[in-house]
Amino acid sequence: MTSPSHQLEAWIEEERRVTKRLDAGPGPGVASLEEIEGKSGLEIMQAMIDGEIPYAAIAKTLDFTVLSVQAGVAVFQGTPMARHLNPLGTIHGGWVATLLDSALGCAVHTMLPAGRSYTTAELGVNYVKGVTPKVQRVRAEGRVIHCGRQLATAEARLVGPDGTLYAHATTTCLVFELKRA
Repeated sequence: MTSPSHQLEAWIEEERRVTKRLDAGPGPGVASLEEIEGKSGLEIMQAMIDGEIPYAAIAKTLDFTVLSVQAGVAVFQGTPMARHLNPLGTIHGGWVATLLDSALGCAVHTMLPAGRSYTTAELGVNYVKGVTPKVQRVRAEGRVIHCGRQLATAEARLVGPDGTLYAHATTTCLVFELKRA
């Protein structure tokens, strides 16, 4: 079994590798319709991780990174920092919710065919333990439960390198046809 310190080192190294690819690409921004046209959600997410299209600017703002995707799964990693603290001295619940929402939504995105998109319709978060900057990294893993033509549902867990559960969440996403402007 891997010790928490070795697990943290492995997480940080994986983050460095992905961040290097992301930063070598176009950086934060919004992909053009031409860049995503004809690509499935999984292909779009993989192109983002490969640094071929922009990644979401919110990730840079809130110090988190998409690490990996596969059909029905998206893994994000975040760095809890002092600038994310609430007045009580723990990481703000909005930061945790945003990290979980990103993993949930991107997991749904990986299941969509070309020409389809989604938006979060409902997000439910259960906070089970406060996160502080002493927790150097947390991971959110989103997994799709159901993906239909109009609705998709997913669940996610936010854990530390030692396996501690900090929060878990569910989402319902509206799925729709992506229309050209």
